[in-house]
Amino acid sequence: MVKENRDELYRYISGIIGNKKCIVYKINGVDDHIHILTDLHPAITLADLVKDIKIASSKYIKEKNLFPDFKGWQSGYGAFTYSIDRINILMNYVTNQEEHHDKISFHDESIEMLREHVIDYDENYFF
Repeated sequence: MVKENRDELYRYISGIIGNKKCIVYKINGVDDHIHILTDLHPAITLADLVKDIKIASSKYIKEKNLFPDFKGWQSGYGAFTYSIDRINILMNYVTNQEEHHDKISFHDESIEMLREHVIDYDENYFF
């Protein structure tokens, strides 16, 4: 992702989330993925929110030519729930994505998170 266009994308995604009556705490990312820290409104499912974000933001990215090499979002996504009392830790984590991914790859971090949350996975269907 072209770094200087990320903030525009994040503002656009924040608008999508806000229009669904969800609360956006923080959005940030690196070249190959983004993290969204949000509360879900009780009337919307996570799957619907992610679908709406992907569809609308893909169109926006292409119309605005924000990221010339963008071919589309991956078909899947990862989502984790946390206690609200960890909000400051999570906001710091999302804010510092570039530094974080200098130390650990997205793939390795994802495996680590799945193991931490005791989630079974099949690496044949991972990425």
